[in-house]
Amino acid sequence: MIRVRVTRAQGSTPREAGAEMFVGPDGVTGTIGGGQLEYMAIDRARQMLARGETDATMDVPLGPQIGQCCGGRVMLTLDRHGPAPQDHPEALIFGAGHVGRALARALEPLPVNVLLIDSRAEELALASGPTLLTPLPEAQIREARPGTFVIILTHDHALDFLLAAEALSRTDLAYVGMIGSATKRAQFTRFAASRGVDPAGLICPIGAGFSGDKRPEIIAAFTAAELMARLTVTLPKKHPCNS
Repeated sequence: MIRVRVTRAQGSTPREAGAEMFVGPDGVTGTIGGGQLEYMAIDRARQMLARGETDATMDVPLGPQIGQCCGGRVMLTLDRHGPAPQDHPEALIFGAGHVGRALARALEPLPVNVLLIDSRAEELALASGPTLLTPLPEAQIREARPGTFVIILTHDHALDFLLAAEALSRTDLAYVGMIGSATKRAQFTRFAASRGVDPAGLICPIGAGFSGDKRPEIIAAFTAAELMARLTVTLPKKHPCNS
């Protein structure tokens, strides 16, 4: 297959430098932003496959002449290269109830490795994707890699508090969130004080933008967005074209 990689992005562009897609004879994985730019890159990549070429570049101004109005300029590098293994951060979801399963589904296509954890086999059986049945979920927090996302939404408030305290005892996790309300957060603050744990790093409620909608899929969507925001290093001063 041919790897198509954005090696330089000037001005307003659909994707940033480093974005890539992989083009085979019959399929495409990933995206460099869609539109005419992507069609042109796919055509060029398939020409390379047909001709046995190994390397090429494309310098593309994103203007009316190609039907894209971003106004920037993109340099693409094309080479014969398969996708590299992705070392994504882990997202540990504690609780395989309705919201936990919905969140695991929402995160499935995103750049995180999801693990759904519960002590109830019957709930895990309803889930798709990687799961872990364990009576000691706190051990997963102790063993988690730095940069892990921890999302706590079990069936038991006491267990939620224990897991949140365990997670907050570390300083190297990317996110610690717990489903709940302002009342539950206040209760946890008192619990944390009794254990000498600083509750300041806890996100509770999770998915704070969901405006009181308690449907699992809605909470999951806003929580997934909250997690992805933690992966964003810095927003550019001018937002790039995204269509």
